[in-house]
Amino acid sequence: MRYTGPKNRISRREGIDLGLKTPGSKAQVSLLKKINILPGQHGTKSRRKASDHGKQLREKQKLRFYFGLTESQMKNYFKKAVRKTGNTGLFLCQALEKRLDNIVYRLGLAPTRASARQLVTHRHIRVNGKSVSSPSFVVKIGDQIEFAKISTTKIPAVEKAVGNKDIILPKWLLRKGNVGKLNEEVNSELIENQFNLRLVIEFYSR
Repeated sequence: MRYTGPKNRISRREGIDLGLKTPGSKAQVSLLKKINILPGQHGTKSRRKASDHGKQLREKQKLRFYFGLTESQMKNYFKKAVRKTGNTGLFLCQALEKRLDNIVYRLGLAPTRASARQLVTHRHIRVNGKSVSSPSFVVKIGDQIEFAKISTTKIPAVEKAVGNKDIILPKWLLRKGNVGKLNEEVNSELIENQFNLRLVIEFYSR
């Protein structure tokens, strides 16, 4: 089951901004002020030293919440990655990064992955001219992503996201106006800069 509770609580639990709130919003500003304070009445107390399993669990949870996945989805992505010959971490990253909701977010067509997922499920996004309603749809190299209707760009949150001039696209993505595409194969650089994939793999390999 996907978590539907307070999003700032999750980020504070993990001790990092997981990008669950719109950048620059009051909610995000509030989060950043309390990011090092655990949620709950005992949040001001120091964190207990985590066991090896605890560290693996926390890293897995951070990655799962970052992409907005259920536990079963995350586990399935790992199972598919580990069945391939080669770098399991890379294969896992490629599977997560090539989800349609993530691509829409990375292209700057939505302020958060949650809003990108909502745009997809409500059929506001087209891939190669065809409407797609599955956030887990796997985007392939050369696929073109765009809004299904011009009216979608008038949604305040979308309009603000699209107009953000400070967005930095991953090198595997290309965007012109409101149209983007996966230009080359995804690498694991962005995820590895934020998460310890070794701990995630160790957790699922137990």
